[in-house]
Amino acid sequence: MAKAKRMYGCTECGATFPKWAGQCGECGAWNTLVETVVEGATPSGRTGWAGDKANIKTLAEVSVEEIPRFSTASGELDRVLGGGLVDGSVVLIGGDPGIGKSTILLQTLCNIATRFPALYVTGEESQQQVAMRARRLDLPQDKLKVMTETCIESIIATVRQEKPKVMVIDSIQTIFTEQLQSAPGGIAQVRESAALLVRFAKQSGTAIFLVGHVTKEGALAGPRVLEHMVDTVLYFEGESDGRLRLLRAVKNRFGAVNELGVFGMTDKGLKEVSNPSAIFLTRAQEAVPGSVVMATWEGSRPMLVEVQALVDTSHLGNPRRVTLGLDQNRLAMLLAVLHRHGGIPTYDQDVFLNVVGGVKVLETASDLALMAAVISSLRNRPLQHDLLVFGEIGLSGEIRPVPSGQERLKEAAKHGFKRAIVPKGNAPKEAPPGLQIVAVTRLEQALDALFE
Repeated sequence: MAKAKRMYGCTECGATFPKWAGQCGECGAWNTLVETVVEGATPSGRTGWAGDKANIKTLAEVSVEEIPRFSTASGELDRVLGGGLVDGSVVLIGGDPGIGKSTILLQTLCNIATRFPALYVTGEESQQQVAMRARRLDLPQDKLKVMTETCIESIIATVRQEKPKVMVIDSIQTIFTEQLQSAPGGIAQVRESAALLVRFAKQSGTAIFLVGHVTKEGALAGPRVLEHMVDTVLYFEGESDGRLRLLRAVKNRFGAVNELGVFGMTDKGLKEVSNPSAIFLTRAQEAVPGSVVMATWEGSRPMLVEVQALVDTSHLGNPRRVTLGLDQNRLAMLLAVLHRHGGIPTYDQDVFLNVVGGVKVLETASDLALMAAVISSLRNRPLQHDLLVFGEIGLSGEIRPVPSGQERLKEAAKHGFKRAIVPKGNAPKEAPPGLQIVAVTRLEQALDALFE
């Protein structure tokens, strides 16, 4: 196969040069030249996704039948994927080292291999290491095929013969193409290797999982175009020394985004947590100041999580505002609203907030629960143990309704909560059995209702 011509392109202005240089000669930017491939007159063997069958249709002529899916044998993973895996889809999964990316994919492929042909391609481990992990996790091993290779051309040639229905590439940062001279993991290598895999998946119908490394800031390593090329992007969240793992979809062409799957790490691998609210509500037996439960909405289901606050006198010129799992800028804004409309100053107090279990709550429905926890800690008065709070707070002190309020209240009633402080717009005509609803429209009303 004739090799393509190598050039170096500037990531800032797009100018190309025959040789690498530290500074772009066109825009003057430093360290922006990366290796790229320029197609010449000689055929390179590449074809489009549709090959020679590309045609044009009107939208009315295109079939809109539901995309067929098949289960991964994991209910939580199917939920995050939008109901199952789609033929020819490419899924990128990233997360911190040791979080469980290889573990969940090995479990998934071993279970899929009992029904369909599957292939596990690893560029980081040997076949013996993969087999040892499968035995340790008591997974079925007689069907799944394992391949150790890092050259993308060799991988695709082998896969065309094996014709698996599902394939895993662990990881994309270890794969390289012979058309480029740069080392594996570079921007050009990751981009070209991923493009070849995506093109192969669309042509053959093979579903592919790509494992991606992350930077120290937590973002996926490599070019951002990698996330644009794939169909689905999943992030594994959680503490490596904790037992809970959260799998979140941030992009999904075949389903809803922001779906959340919850897993528990055990000595036999990752186990599904079908009722995450019960896990996150492992609270102290006695009510303590600064603790309140809220109902957050994740994807297509509600979850009950505990919000904790610690307010203490500050000895610094600028009091500290620290949040874990919540937006720190929103905390500063809500404390200003609390001072202006609630008459409670915190300019001389350190405020620490935490969402128990490592869950990230970024929706505005957490506003009222956040304020309730702060007031409880500031006054050193515990809230009722069976109290649920949610709602958005506006800058003028009004309490705004949030989406899916009825489903949040049903989840609270299912777990035995007796009282709920909610926006008036979310108050149902008929409350769930055993749940008393307190509807409020202003921050002042909510503060008075907390300790009734």
